Amino acid sequence: MPLLTDLSDAADWVEPDTAHRPVVIYGFASETFGDFELEPHRHAKSQLLLVQRGALSCEVEGGLWIVPPRSAIWIPGGATHAIKATGTLEGYGAFVAHDAGIHLPSACNTVAVTPLLRELLIRSAHLPLLYEEGGANSRLVTVLLDELAAAKAEDLHVPMPTDPRLRRMIDLMMAAPAQRGTLDDWAREAGMSGRTLERLINRQTGMRFGRWRRQFNVMLAIKWLAGGASIQQVAADLGYESVPSFVTMFGKALGVSPGRYMAERHHARP
Repeated sequence: MPLLTDLSDAADWVEPDTAHRPVVIYGFASETFGDFELEPHRHAKSQLLLVQRGALSCEVEGGLWIVPPRSAIWIPGGATHAIKATGTLEGYGAFVAHDAGIHLPSACNTVAVTPLLRELLIRSAHLPLLYEEGGANSRLVTVLLDELAAAKAEDLHVPMPTDPRLRRMIDLMMAAPAQRGTLDDWAREAGMSGRTLERLINRQTGMRFGRWRRQFNVMLAIKWLAGGASIQQVAADLGYESVPSFVTMFGKALGVSPGRYMAERHHARP
């Protein structure tokens, strides 16, 4: 499969659902993607996207996932999803047919990528699109599938409500993430009472508003840090009065400081 160096150019793109192989693997890399977005779409094959450098955000039917370096996102076949990226991006993707011979997860999730899985993706991305079946390349893909089946899930997502009023509120949060309004402030923006907002977001996401907003901020922070922003810049962009207060919030959510979290991600990249 050719290395995709410009995701806006469809010339090198082959629709994976039309390739008669159980797995189709590709690589993508660019220093100049800028802001990039794929509108909501779906594939018959399931999809694994590994990020080596940069970060992706992916919204899939009821959830927003952030994919930092050293992680990947698993998108089941048939699931409608939209993808956004900003700045430099590098990674690998695999499309897996439902009859590939392994048990495939039925739900979207982010997964921790082992060094072996990463190297298998890199090696497999250099195979011809229609690699020969029954030979060495086929055995390589089989090992890739075995490693994929053993991958461990990571909790790098925030559930997204479907109520139109809440979605308008979230759009406002994304447009002005530094706005640190109270529950009642955001309820007024959504055209409802604070009690209604709390009850509605709890019913649609399984979280109280405060916990949901913290998780939402953590996802934004990971995306921006992976894109090269400093901790000071991210803290300011999220409306925190001080860097220590942001670091404390991040540590409570993920059990590690933002600096150490990103250092571990980049250190693990080959």
